[in-house]
Amino acid sequence: MLTTTIVSSLLLPTAVLAANFKLETATIADINQAFDAGALTSVQLTQLYLNRINAYDKQGPNLNSIITINPQALETAAALDKERQTSGKRSPLHGIPVILKDNYDTFDLPTTAGSLTLENSIPPDDAFLSKKLRDAGAIILGKANLHEFSLDFTTISSLGGQTRNPYALDRIPGGSSGGTGASIAANFATIGTGTDTAISIRGPASVNNLVGIRPTVGLTSRDGIVPLLLTQDTGGPIARNVTDAAYLLDVLAGYDPNDPATAKSIGKIPESYTDSLDKDGLKGKRIGVIRELVEADIGKNVTDPEIKALVNAAIEDMRKKGAEVFDVEIPNLDYFVRTNPYADLGFQYRSKFDINDYLASRGPDIPYKTLTEILNSGKILPIPSVEGYLSLYDETTVPPEQSPEYQLYLKNKEELTTTVKSVIQSQNLDAFLYPSIVLKPSLIGAPYPEGYPGNALLSSFTGFPALVVPAGFTSDNLPVGIELLGSAFAESTLINIAYSYEQATNHRRLPATTPPLFGEEFEYKYKTVPEPDYILGTIAFASLGVGYEFKRKKKR
Repeated sequence: MLTTTIVSSLLLPTAVLAANFKLETATIADINQAFDAGALTSVQLTQLYLNRINAYDKQGPNLNSIITINPQALETAAALDKERQTSGKRSPLHGIPVILKDNYDTFDLPTTAGSLTLENSIPPDDAFLSKKLRDAGAIILGKANLHEFSLDFTTISSLGGQTRNPYALDRIPGGSSGGTGASIAANFATIGTGTDTAISIRGPASVNNLVGIRPTVGLTSRDGIVPLLLTQDTGGPIARNVTDAAYLLDVLAGYDPNDPATAKSIGKIPESYTDSLDKDGLKGKRIGVIRELVEADIGKNVTDPEIKALVNAAIEDMRKKGAEVFDVEIPNLDYFVRTNPYADLGFQYRSKFDINDYLASRGPDIPYKTLTEILNSGKILPIPSVEGYLSLYDETTVPPEQSPEYQLYLKNKEELTTTVKSVIQSQNLDAFLYPSIVLKPSLIGAPYPEGYPGNALLSSFTGFPALVVPAGFTSDNLPVGIELLGSAFAESTLINIAYSYEQATNHRRLPATTPPLFGEEFEYKYKTVPEPDYILGTIAFASLGVGYEFKRKKKR
């Protein structure tokens, strides 16, 4: 009877279930389920995304988010489909299309930083993160526009032009990773990458209803990425949900001998960031609200009343899920990030040298070999936030290690880091909370408000990780994001909090400007097998049955 029971439990007929696939809401898990069921191939998925880019990027709403499409994308997808059939998938990203910000080196596509000076210039090899994505089986579908050389917030460049926000075509998509933000919001690929020096992942995530993770400096490699300021630069995920961002971070995180900062990550990376995806993750968490940054941002822009209301609603939603959420203060915060004259001098006294080192790494075939040559080309966008900034940086002649001003900038960073760390420890905090952007995204062509737009510098200066998650919409359908800041290498905790909040509130909403196209929705059937716990329970129950039969027969 034991044998019969166990065999019958293990041979239980698999359940056949019906599923409805919608590209507009499909996650990496949804796509893999469709792949496994034979209802979808990577070639078909890639073509669906190419259809959307063709319909909406350079025509229709003309988002203007993509600089380069990979002409080998479908061929790569076909090879990955065959590999899946013969030897299985490499990772959850196998056959998944991804958009790279066009400052990630790719050996087979131009890497331009959005600049005409690097048009058609192909690097000799991949950035470390580009290679990690390929090794995981991801398909590099294309390269996204950015604010030229990642210099500002509006995402305009001499090569790529102005990118539009898919939620409001007359408004900016944030930046500098605004091309990635707009393209992922519009569902041009499953996931995307950005870089963040001051606000460049979190800004686009906040104003495009996305999840963006700025990793701890040292968690992901910067090798092969066009730099802006290496003391603050970091590359990370931009996705439509926390789960997909966690899957992407699994691939991006890790040690790279060509980026010494990543040595700090050794022993601090979990087996998978997806292990932190717990709907009850908010229960018992201690979250400190930096009320000063809720009322007004670092640039002293007073928070829009609707955005403030959404932030306060998010706080209440987190409390309902069991978190302790309370106000905290960062001592001397205004001085550290704003009034200290050395707070933001890293760009002026180091960026030129980081850019020149990168240009040298591109080899002899790069058309312009120094920042001075780029400025003298006459091809740089002649606006203050591109030519103006680069001209200022190029005036520096003293290397940063010999610059007193740069050393004072480093001292300010160190003091702020120590202060933030002390607040985390004294209050036993899991995360800080504040709005990433306190104003609605600017109209295209409109001047900036006075001061720095947003609160992102707290993470940028400390090097600590930050995550933006959607918090709802204003009355005129503009997305708002809240930012969570944690201690060094606390990405798992931030993902845990953000996922629990996301699942409880479900603020994701698709942009009306890029509706589904034909073929993006279909029904299919897939098989499920009993869960391992169910099978073990059946075995245990069968064992009890055998014992009972044995005793009963013995009495006869």
